Amino acid sequence: MTVAAGCAASTAHAEQVIDVPGFADFLAVEGDSVWATNAGRVERWSRQGKLAAVAMSKPCGAMALSDGALWVADCKENALIRIDTQTAQKTATIPTGIANPKGELNVVAGAGSIWVASDQKGVVSRVDPAKNEVAATIPVNPGTHYLAFGFGSVWAVSSEGRSIQRIDPATNSVVKTTALGKEPGFLAAGEGGVWVQEQGDGTVVRIDPESGNVTGRVKVGAVLKWGDIDTGGGLVWLRTTEDQTFVVIDPKSMTIKARVGKAEGSGALRFADTGVWTSAHDVHTLTWWPDPAKLAE
Repeated sequence: MTVAAGCAASTAHAEQVIDVPGFADFLAVEGDSVWATNAGRVERWSRQGKLAAVAMSKPCGAMALSDGALWVADCKENALIRIDTQTAQKTATIPTGIANPKGELNVVAGAGSIWVASDQKGVVSRVDPAKNEVAATIPVNPGTHYLAFGFGSVWAVSSEGRSIQRIDPATNSVVKTTALGKEPGFLAAGEGGVWVQEQGDGTVVRIDPESGNVTGRVKVGAVLKWGDIDTGGGLVWLRTTEDQTFVVIDPKSMTIKARVGKAEGSGALRFADTGVWTSAHDVHTLTWWPDPAKLAE
């Protein structure tokens, strides 16, 4: 384990860099630890080292934590895997289908259910965790891979359709469709909006959670390929692949407050109350960035 120094604009920060062999990528925060997808496994890490590992065929995409379970898409088994976080054991395999076998997708939890984009033709599956089975399938735009849950709804993005759709869990149906820019991808719901990476435009777009309409954009760079996004602490956190590790966005002024760290290629990001976790699979690391308030200065 090594410790390195990074900077955001003119402010220095002491981040902790943890060497993680393999291909650590997507993240899910649990307490003082973080779960990460890796090659043939998911692993649980703390700042002191690896806590657990669970073998899988091909874990892929962003994961969801809910009621003591970690939910992970498996792109080889074409299924949703349930893992008990206390025992680090698989407890269920649910044959949902996976919409994007390349692995760029989200599993999310909300409204008492687990949600996953399950068919490239345009299907989101709703899984009942009490029965470990699909309870409903919702038709959406073709090529929908990216999901978020927030403001009482599921938000579903299609990159090829350049759209975000709002799904009402009460009716299991799409109630709003909104056009987006080029190659929209990962998204997060929180801090007063639904925030979507428009990867081809290098922008982050804000969707109003009540109307479902676009209410603003922040220009970040030329492109936003293969990054990640999260919200928390009154801010929007955007993992980037060029120029820096991540960007901090003020959701009220719609401006960039800080650009943090050096460019480390593709990876994920998740906000925690006392810091931010990032992964960088090309250099085989996880990084803990303490004190979010200082990061945003």
